[in-house]
Amino acid sequence: MSNRKTSNNSSLLARDETIDSALRPIDFSEYIGQKRVKENLQMMIGAAKKRNESIDHLLLYGQAGLGKTTLAMIVAKEMGADIKITSGPVLEKTGDLAAILSTIEEGDVLFIDEAHRINRTIEEMLYPAMESRKLHLIIGKGPAARMMTLNLPQFTLIAATTRVNLLSSPLRSRFGGTFRLDYYTNPDIEKIVRRSASILGVDIEPAAVNIIASASRFTPRIANRLLKRVRDLIQISGKEIIDKESARKVLSMFEIDGLGLEEHDRKLLRTIIEKFGGGPVGISSLAATLGEDKGIIEDVYEPYLLKIGLLTRTSQGRVATEMAKSHVHRK
Repeated sequence: MSNRKTSNNSSLLARDETIDSALRPIDFSEYIGQKRVKENLQMMIGAAKKRNESIDHLLLYGQAGLGKTTLAMIVAKEMGADIKITSGPVLEKTGDLAAILSTIEEGDVLFIDEAHRINRTIEEMLYPAMESRKLHLIIGKGPAARMMTLNLPQFTLIAATTRVNLLSSPLRSRFGGTFRLDYYTNPDIEKIVRRSASILGVDIEPAAVNIIASASRFTPRIANRLLKRVRDLIQISGKEIIDKESARKVLSMFEIDGLGLEEHDRKLLRTIIEKFGGGPVGISSLAATLGEDKGIIEDVYEPYLLKIGLLTRTSQGRVATEMAKSHVHRK
């Protein structure tokens, strides 16, 4: 029985990943939002193609789910290049990076996600690869060790991170283009929801589009996730269209309110308001009270709360705004 359950879960995960791939834009014409970033990338791509060169190395940063991986894939497609994808935590040893770089072919794109988690040894190995297309390898150990240098073909490194401040200055300076992806506007999220609904083959009422978009935290990944769950609900309910009642029901089932706040967001705000008199409270005290890692609070919870004005940062610590107090008390 447990084997069947595991198999079913794996099938569901694989199916969800297939759907996510189908919803992913494949070129700039399909990519909604981030207008400034798109325009700059298109200019760089056009110029590189005219020179018959690889596009310069790129650094993309911003919150999770804003489209950094998608942009990297689009850049590779526009350049007519193959893309190799890895992440900072996967590159544990110099051999891991060497294995990838040694398979790079002319014009390829290497995409490294979570670049802020690249260790210093790997980072130093990247410098000559990025600057002069050299891969330096140390063969052997001790007094018998020797350096071997391999020439690399033209390639583009695209790094993505949610915490650009954790990247070292020497690494950041080696990128020819650095782009910040910001939260999307509500109209752009609504366009994404309508596009995704069309790809999924479901009809959706304008009111339902608005409800899903408003709860998406200005993030395409979350908007698509909510849309898929509402689609699940109408399918088991026998409905033929996503209506506002179905959208609201899914938000209620997943304890998501109209602002897109989940229970952990509300718990953070309640803690500041009820245990610390609304603040200010230091991040260490807040993390200890919540039993959460400081990095999770700073990277996952705070950015959206700051964006919508429920939280402010001061030199003394975090402060819940009057809007936050009003919202929490309504719940």
